[in-house]
Amino acid sequence: MPTVGELAQAFRPITSLAASWDPVGLQFGDRDADVASVAVCHEVTDAVVDRLEAERAGLLVAYHPLLFRPTTTLVAGSSPAGRAFRLIRAGVALLVVHTGWDVHPGGTADRLAAAAGLSEVTPFGMQSGPDGHKVVTFVPHEHEAGLIAAIAAAGAGMIGDYSGCSFSSEGTGAFTAPDDAHPFIGTAGERTQVAEHRVEMVVPPGRAESVIRALLAAHPYEEPAYDLIAIEGPARFIGRVGRTSTSVGALAADLAEVLAFDGVRVAGNLAREVSTVAVVPGSGADFIGAAGAVGAEVLVTGDVGHHRAQEALAAGLSVVDVGHIPGERPGLAALVEETRSRVGLSVLDCSDLDPNPWEAT
Repeated sequence: MPTVGELAQAFRPITSLAASWDPVGLQFGDRDADVASVAVCHEVTDAVVDRLEAERAGLLVAYHPLLFRPTTTLVAGSSPAGRAFRLIRAGVALLVVHTGWDVHPGGTADRLAAAAGLSEVTPFGMQSGPDGHKVVTFVPHEHEAGLIAAIAAAGAGMIGDYSGCSFSSEGTGAFTAPDDAHPFIGTAGERTQVAEHRVEMVVPPGRAESVIRALLAAHPYEEPAYDLIAIEGPARFIGRVGRTSTSVGALAADLAEVLAFDGVRVAGNLAREVSTVAVVPGSGADFIGAAGAVGAEVLVTGDVGHHRAQEALAAGLSVVDVGHIPGERPGLAALVEETRSRVGLSVLDCSDLDPNPWEAT
């Protein structure tokens, strides 16, 4: 049976892609606890907690974060902290994917583009991921593979679904060891030159210490040289833009049917013929400028306020507001299948407990 920690690691190729502000990953739980089954939900509502108290699962994979803001109390109730308490009491750990799943191939953005019937789809809408580090060290060629394997095992070199990612270049190292040293190469007290490889690997947040400890343990040198360089989180793209042939009104009507939501709103001329459509799942008003910059004629997203809609119209961009939750529904269906493929366990699908607060009249 896998543990909570092992399953959290299995989702790291997704959670590592999240925006820098997003509290994704394991929000609470015992990393050493065994997991017999997993549940998936859109948002941790009271209804979701009720079901998990009745049908226990060791891990809940949620699209939306439950604890978005710091909390000082955990008391049972209907607040986010109260629901967290109830899940902890029931022995359920919580893993959040959110913007990591938005940008992941086949995730929320891609599924919304498919729901809009787009072809020739490409990404747009840059967002920065969590800041991390890059480790750089220098090692003789014959010891390079072993060193890379050691620091990769400590967490370095993870880029999306790819592990052990590294870059090496050749050069010449030079040093003079003190008279009382025991250099791995060369003679104490003499100037030594040696052919070395410069090895570079990214280090995700929270892994710097374990990576450096592994580097020092695996490196053959008595005093290995290394740099730990702070880097900004890699940029990912939360939106998609693609081609179609339709009108703004027809696009809105099709999305209302596909997303099962009668409250779709449109800013712009319904009869306008469009061929390039941008989509951003969730709340995408901040990407109005980016959508226009990639040639979109209409933006499909949710949570667009009055002033942002006017901004879009002034820029020649129509808006189809499909609502926050409805625009994420196709991605949630994909998350259920992704979870099944990653965990290899029984999966309780809670996607029927839809958290959309809005109803059409």
